[in-house]
Amino acid sequence: MKSISDLYWFFKGVKVYALVGDSGTGKSFRSKLLAQKYGIELIIDDGLLIKDDKILAGHSAKREQTFLAAVRVALFDDKEHRDTIARALQGQAFKKVLILGTSEKMVNKIAARLQLPQPQKIIHIEEIATQEEIEKAIRSRRVEGKHVIPVPSIEVQRNYPQIFYDRVRVLLKRKQTPIPGVAHAKVYEKSVVRPEFSKTGKVTISEAALSQMVIHCVEEFDAQIRIKKLTIKSDAQGYRLIIVIDVPFGTQLTGKIHKMQEYIVENIERFTGILIEDVHIIIDKITKN
Repeated sequence: MKSISDLYWFFKGVKVYALVGDSGTGKSFRSKLLAQKYGIELIIDDGLLIKDDKILAGHSAKREQTFLAAVRVALFDDKEHRDTIARALQGQAFKKVLILGTSEKMVNKIAARLQLPQPQKIIHIEEIATQEEIEKAIRSRRVEGKHVIPVPSIEVQRNYPQIFYDRVRVLLKRKQTPIPGVAHAKVYEKSVVRPEFSKTGKVTISEAALSQMVIHCVEEFDAQIRIKKLTIKSDAQGYRLIIVIDVPFGTQLTGKIHKMQEYIVENIERFTGILIEDVHIIIDKITKN
């Protein structure tokens, strides 16, 4: 069933696109190329709403002092921030918008938080960039801490002078771009920035700390449910949890287990900024009261 916001955008004829790729693989750098190919008017990237060469609303995750805070900004965790973007979107006349994120789950979450429909077309960075280009972008991010904002330097210097580092101009020609369908040559300027959090490295969460948070969430949700085994797996996209539990007799399993999954994901993501890709719950035993 479509929500009211889905119906609103449906009748306005709005289509949502997404560009997905690991952090530092060059999504922001290539977003303008993708926008030109598909005729996309608006870009949502790292907490900002961008149109043409202007920042319309939001604030950049790149200005944050810690990686954790930056993730929360990029996910529009703050209600005032996401409401500002949502109002700005409703005030714009557009048909297509592009959301950038590190995983399909992330772009879906951003769309939902901004009251947009789920993306109808998801493009992965590997589809529009070569492996060599991706590896070069990753090296620049890891070694030098350089990030890209897809707007001209004058716009970034005016809004975020403290993190501005350099500018790069890209002459886009049909024969030079890896994206087919772009017909005309055009010069794009993008800004290179060095966020404060890139100087101190990426914040990670230990398995021990994450385990304690999961145990706390389950106890808070229902103190009668007992965790027998907890397995944590991580990859570039986020964390996957496998939880083996005992539940008391009489528990409404389907509805309650689903709500517990949502409770764990919502609370851990809200308080840590990490992405939980999946919570798989296995019921080992139904116990007597």
